[in-house]
Amino acid sequence: MNALLRFDDAREAADLAAFLGRLIHYDRAAAVRLQAGGGALAVFGRPPSFEVLAIRTARLQDDSVALDVTVSAGELLESLDELHATTTVPEAVTGPPWAGVLPPRGGWQPVPGLPGPEQMRGAVTAAVAEFRARDEALPEERRTRAERELIGREIWSRTLGSTELPLRAVHAAQSLGFLRPVRALASAGAPFAPEPVALFASGPWLRLRTPYGSVALRRAGLGGLTVTPA
Repeated sequence: MNALLRFDDAREAADLAAFLGRLIHYDRAAAVRLQAGGGALAVFGRPPSFEVLAIRTARLQDDSVALDVTVSAGELLESLDELHATTTVPEAVTGPPWAGVLPPRGGWQPVPGLPGPEQMRGAVTAAVAEFRARDEALPEERRTRAERELIGREIWSRTLGSTELPLRAVHAAQSLGFLRPVRALASAGAPFAPEPVALFASGPWLRLRTPYGSVALRRAGLGGLTVTPA
């Protein structure tokens, strides 16, 4: 394909580079699906073990660019020029199964009951500490990968507040750099702007949105797949 994309903001190019770097940290062979249209680029990835789709968006200078392709995350990162806020789209690759099943584009409705960002970060910290304590308490003969996975699944499947959002989604958001304090000031001398973290639902899907990206996943117990057409 080799299309050249020009970002509207160099900071968004840098944030996209950081996102790709984190995906590659979890999977050196990671692939991402790119969708561009209307002056925006959406990058979808699926870090192993979290069982969520991670989504990072960036504004483009040219609102006529349209593409939908799955590429190597590593090749996309290598082609990204943060200084000039550009990237060249690598050649397409055969995508993993998840790349054909994306959240719906519309129909998202706000979901109440989500704790604030600080409480969510605290819940992740407490869960990590609990996992370590329970792992260390295991007798030697039970300290196996299967036993650790059972502990992890029990901890990370707990839901947040009065929502159906599992803790693993918040863990993924924090690990990918999506759940962090907003650094920009509302105005000179003003306090930090509040972090607009919110939860949405559309059909069987939940989406945790933050200023730095989103994670989406299917709600437990709801069958069927929502396939986003190409």
